[in-house]
Amino acid sequence: MPDNSKAHDILKGQIRDFFFIMLGISIYVVGYVGFQLPYHITPGGVSGVSAIVYYATSFSPQYTYLIINAFLLIIALKLLGIKFLINTILAVGFMTIAIGTAQEMMMVNGEIPKLLGDQSFMACVIGAALEGIGLGVVFLNNGSTGGTDILAACINKFRDVSLGTILLICDILVASSSYLVFHQIELLLYGYVSMIIETSMLDYIMNRMRQSVQFFIISQEHEAIAEAINDLGRGVTLLDAHGWYTGNKMKVLMVMARRRESTHIFRIIKNIDSNAFVSQSKVVGVFGNGFDRIKAK
Repeated sequence: MPDNSKAHDILKGQIRDFFFIMLGISIYVVGYVGFQLPYHITPGGVSGVSAIVYYATSFSPQYTYLIINAFLLIIALKLLGIKFLINTILAVGFMTIAIGTAQEMMMVNGEIPKLLGDQSFMACVIGAALEGIGLGVVFLNNGSTGGTDILAACINKFRDVSLGTILLICDILVASSSYLVFHQIELLLYGYVSMIIETSMLDYIMNRMRQSVQFFIISQEHEAIAEAINDLGRGVTLLDAHGWYTGNKMKVLMVMARRRESTHIFRIIKNIDSNAFVSQSKVVGVFGNGFDRIKAK
């Protein structure tokens, strides 16, 4: 029974991950097909390469995207975990289908219409923001949209470098190559702006969701509070303390939690002991069971 329960939890987690990966990809594709392609804005990465090929030859970006990623996935086999690889293969397949489907749905008279008219800059901002949000959702759920995302994930696996920074370096080369097709500085600048917005949104989503906090809680009801927080799924460390002013011995609870769990912890403390002394602070990184994995240096 325990083995079956564990297998069920793993399967449930994988299904949840892939659901959010598909959601993230869908958000990305809306930004890419709906706001980037019609305005000839090159976002960078394999999507950017696919866009450039599309601009120059009208060859569908979904097929260029698939061909390049097939090659990169072979390389990723030796560097990334099997779970990451499976999710990436599924994500690349879904992304390929999503790009083609979005094109067919939006196509009017053989081309994708400009949804915002002549507002190229707004299309650049909205498209890049959607792409960054989509990538953030995908990465947070152990997935990848392929391309330079695979390279970024490989580097991030072994080095503590933000995903946004890695993608920005890779994407500059791709975005710059758009000048060879259009020979327009304006479109080149839009590509750079798109990269900055996309990577900024990616880092924001990743840091926002992974941000952790540290609690120190002093209360006469420390046992009840510790039990309630433990039921929430967070561990509690009990420390011995000595009040210098009062001379009294006391217990201090130390709790590490995700930022999104702060409200639940405060609610627990208030319901049990509204007079408890609580200190909350942000922490740069938390590694270990229940948090991020320690990366090899």
